[in-house]
Amino acid sequence: MSKTQETTLEIDLSKLKHNFEFIKSNLHDDTKVLAVVKAFAYGSDSEIIAHYLQELDIAYFAVAYVSEGIQLRKAGIHKPILVLHPQPVNFKALIEYRLEPNLYNFRVLNEFIAVATDLKQTEYPIHIKFNTGLNRLGFNADAVNTITNITNTCSTIKVTSIFSHLAASEDLNEREFTVQQIECFKAIKIAFEAKSTSKPFAHLTNTSGILNYPEAHFDMVRTGIGLYGFGNSVIHNKNLKPIAALKSIISQIHTIQEGENLGYNMAFTAKETTKTATIPIGHADGISRQYGNGKACVFINNQKAPIIGNVCMDMIMVDITTIDCNEGDEVIIYDGQHTASDFAISAKTISYEIITATSKRIKRDIHR
Repeated sequence: MSKTQETTLEIDLSKLKHNFEFIKSNLHDDTKVLAVVKAFAYGSDSEIIAHYLQELDIAYFAVAYVSEGIQLRKAGIHKPILVLHPQPVNFKALIEYRLEPNLYNFRVLNEFIAVATDLKQTEYPIHIKFNTGLNRLGFNADAVNTITNITNTCSTIKVTSIFSHLAASEDLNEREFTVQQIECFKAIKIAFEAKSTSKPFAHLTNTSGILNYPEAHFDMVRTGIGLYGFGNSVIHNKNLKPIAALKSIISQIHTIQEGENLGYNMAFTAKETTKTATIPIGHADGISRQYGNGKACVFINNQKAPIIGNVCMDMIMVDITTIDCNEGDEVIIYDGQHTASDFAISAKTISYEIITATSKRIKRDIHR
């Protein structure tokens, strides 16, 4: 890779392939894999990621919103795309682009049927979500009879899958709760299959569920964060490779004297002579203000440089008093060695937040 000359997110598709193959190695040969590429593929590049996974013959994609699915269709993604949180106002566009809706309550189910009927659809693929304890989206288990009474008599739609979502599959201290969710979904699956005239496939596990609960793989698994290199545990992280490295450069070096201030609102006051570096990345790029004032650090010449003062919209300042470096030198915010998870933990948050916040204005540098 060439030397970094500006703030850049380097994306390594060979690591994406490694993660995909590792996840598949934990499954039966006939278990399908759904790749979650919502939120710009967790802050990387949804079109690039989806095209590459399509080359690897992924079975399904999932996005959060209809607009994300439309973007992928326009980019040439032809694999099935599940929209996890569609809104009725977008159902017509969803059908136009052959996206597949998650229908999670009777309001959206009935409204989708109305729109699909008006557009003269036949056996349009839908997915039914059940709530097994996360209490976010989904029908309750006692809705099975009513749902199947509707879907069995409606030729406009066809139930392609039923699914649910685990609340704490990464936390083995909550194993009892997760097992309860799995058993609840198994009961829903049995009841639905007994009542439904269609033969939907079932899916429940996210990345941590795939790795921690092989008994819950069912017909398909869903993986998001695992594809991007994080397994939500020290053990699983060893088998995965972060696909992205966020790098920048030193724009300017300052020396400030004892008692002098730095940055907005004079948030940092030097207690002694301090050498600082200004770096062109800020909260408009996803490095939020919570990382300032010593909470997080970057790496320059493999040495920690703490962020000091308040994070600016387009810049951060770091302490380089003990680091031998020059203007133009490379700065690593996170990479495979100094991970996004490590960076996030310093501010008591999670890898998901820092990587999905990465601004689209940052240059993407793609490597195979």
